[in-house]
Amino acid sequence: MQNYEILSQRDAENALKEIVQEIALLGLHRSHFFEKAAFYGGTALRILYGLSRFSEDLDFTLLQPDKNFSLTPYFSAIQKELESYGFEVDIKRVDKKIESEIESAFIKAGTKIHFLKITLLKPFAESIQSTDKLQIKFEVDTNPSPGFSVETRYLLKPTSFPIISLKKPDLFAGEIHALLFRKWKNRVKGRDFYDYVWYLKNNTPVNLQYFQNIQSQQNQKTIKKVKNLKDLQSLLKSHFETIDFKKVKQDVLPFIKDPRELEVWSPDFFIQITDKLTVTSAG
Repeated sequence: MQNYEILSQRDAENALKEIVQEIALLGLHRSHFFEKAAFYGGTALRILYGLSRFSEDLDFTLLQPDKNFSLTPYFSAIQKELESYGFEVDIKRVDKKIESEIESAFIKAGTKIHFLKITLLKPFAESIQSTDKLQIKFEVDTNPSPGFSVETRYLLKPTSFPIISLKKPDLFAGEIHALLFRKWKNRVKGRDFYDYVWYLKNNTPVNLQYFQNIQSQQNQKTIKKVKNLKDLQSLLKSHFETIDFKKVKQDVLPFIKDPRELEVWSPDFFIQITDKLTVTSAG
């Protein structure tokens, strides 16, 4: 906890969530989860590659399709690891109401009780209701699109251990697809836009073939098929012209330290920086 600058209740909750995420990843490693799956999404970008915003969920993709895959066998290892560090948690699988290729579960813990346990967080405990829950969703795509590559990354906290992750160009392809097509309760997920800027800032190319494979698997016939970099840039620029950036900023604010990062955000900003986009494969 001493590695975090904690000036508010929001800072404290973000730090606590991230610590739980890292310990959960250790539990997954020790239960051989990464022999079957790879880490991706915003939290992978944050924990493994240095993204400067906090992230809520743990997202994974199987290395090979498996419609019978279940998260349940890994719960005991995650719970055992968290309990060894003093966390009291419940882990429950999400029962699907409709057929889905995503396997989901939640890690839940009482926020107040853990704030009271941790010295650095006690000053913020009074304003928390006893019913408030720290909640982390983790999801596994059991029918992944082909064409991604993985690499081994290492975490040093809470102890040293390896994690299998998608490589950055593949992560970027998935991020762009989410930015363009994510259906998120009829709202815009501003965190996708923040990550988009991060990838461009770090000169990360997009795995175009992997993006095309995702688009093909999603069967998005109403959207023009992206054949090359120019098509992708055009699709993104058209999308940015439709976005309410006030709502985008509101979504991402709870997860960043410096709101001034967002002052320049506008359709024109995103349209112009999209000219910096590059790809790893010619289309």
